[in-house]
Amino acid sequence: MEGTVDGFRYGVVTPVAAFVMACLGGALGLRCIVRTLLDGGSWKPGWLALGAASIGCGIWTMHFIAMIGFQVEETRIGYHVGLTVLSLGVAVVVVGIGVFIVGYRGAGRGSLSLAGAVTGIGVAAMHYLGMVALQLNGAIEYAPGTVAFSVLIAVVAATAALWAAVTVRGFLSSLGASLVMGVAVSGMHYTAMASVSVHVHGATSSWAGDSPTSLLLPMLIGPVIFLLLAGVVVMFDPLLVLGDGEWNRSARAARTGPAEEAVGRPTPRSWSGG
Repeated sequence: MEGTVDGFRYGVVTPVAAFVMACLGGALGLRCIVRTLLDGGSWKPGWLALGAASIGCGIWTMHFIAMIGFQVEETRIGYHVGLTVLSLGVAVVVVGIGVFIVGYRGAGRGSLSLAGAVTGIGVAAMHYLGMVALQLNGAIEYAPGTVAFSVLIAVVAATAALWAAVTVRGFLSSLGASLVMGVAVSGMHYTAMASVSVHVHGATSSWAGDSPTSLLLPMLIGPVIFLLLAGVVVMFDPLLVLGDGEWNRSARAARTGPAEEAVGRPTPRSWSGG
């Protein structure tokens, strides 16, 4: 028999919380990538890895917060821990591939298309691997057309995010890009969930068993703490706090000294009476 699927068990609470986490991960990731572009002397691999992990954790956390609101009324729901953790690894690694491609090769059409395709397909793979981790008394089926559309959204969203990462510089512009990224990732998730139908095995029974909250919250604690720590690193980095111009001026003055810093500046003309 067909199960009664509900993706909004708690109303707007889970979609809003999921959107916020996607935006947070996107914002931190974009700022980390911008950091490598503003200062060529920075440790690029480290900042790119932090950016990839932030975006990956944000996307993964968004997915499973949204899944807290998912239920099938006729069956209890569980999650396979190993596959759930594996989906986090997939998200971080595949996003990392895209981030490193654009971080080292720039936003050329070829590298951006490749990085966006790899990252988008990886995000979709994370989503559907997370769905494989779902355990219930039934079989999950998908509408192929909607699945294909969700993958397309993921690829377009990933390409746009990576383009923004190597193009956008200002804080407000990065904030706007992260909001767009949050909308796109959330849209991909709920588009993919719209393709889901569940064929329940056995007799009908009321929804019971462990709450998805009690199953997922322990697994969400680690990535959420990581995002908070990444936020602290970004907030206290002088380049990202002061901005390009101020940080470069202070850094240049520290390296060259006041005398050399003053070289090339126009000398004020003195006025003489006459």
